[in-house]
Amino acid sequence: MSSRSIYRRELKGSRLASFTVIVKETDLWIAVDSELNREELALKTETFTWRLRHEMEAYLKKYPHLLESLEPCLVGADAPDILRRMVAAANQAGVGPMAAVAGAVAEAVGRQLLDLSREVIVENGGDIFLKVDEPVQIGIYAGSSPLSGKFSLLISDKYSPLGVCTSSGTVGPSFSYGYADAAVAVSPSTALADAVATAMGNLVKTKDDLEKALHFAQKINGITGALLICNDKIAAWGDIELHKI
Repeated sequence: MSSRSIYRRELKGSRLASFTVIVKETDLWIAVDSELNREELALKTETFTWRLRHEMEAYLKKYPHLLESLEPCLVGADAPDILRRMVAAANQAGVGPMAAVAGAVAEAVGRQLLDLSREVIVENGGDIFLKVDEPVQIGIYAGSSPLSGKFSLLISDKYSPLGVCTSSGTVGPSFSYGYADAAVAVSPSTALADAVATAMGNLVKTKDDLEKALHFAQKINGITGALLICNDKIAAWGDIELHKI
């Protein structure tokens, strides 16, 4: 089973109804209030996602270095709002702007849906935006680590809207300098959580680096919790509740 399938299996809840939206490389799993018309919401979400991508792609075509940069960048006042938020988050974390793209898209789509649904969860490649009225548990997939699938994060409704984002140096196609099996960051800003998860993962070369990576996350204003798994070692910090599965 792929890591994406596991994330989506763990996120399912009986009180919510889910659907998927795929626009080019953007592959979203979305959960909303069960009484809503999912087909109608899927169409609206697809249209909105196309617009987001068009805005970003038009700007990135003019400034292609933003796509490849692994370091902080600047953008002009003409940059679309989502790209400005990506750059701001990435600059806080000390990484390139594309490190925040999945989280930024998840949050933009999620906040758009909040106009129509009381509760919303948007998962985009393991990066999650959620606004819930009851606590939810998110399982942690960490590849071949013996701790993979053994723990979950209990997300209280009192902290949402919230972003929960995961980076890995051993799972999936995302680029990482490190070898963390899972680097999870939690923040009210999903773009920031995404960027910091990437930055934490970059710092973990061995399991002895977990405390250093957690200390890095603690210094980022806006990060409320972090968790790291490397091989058979786990480390966590902040306002998160960890449960054995």
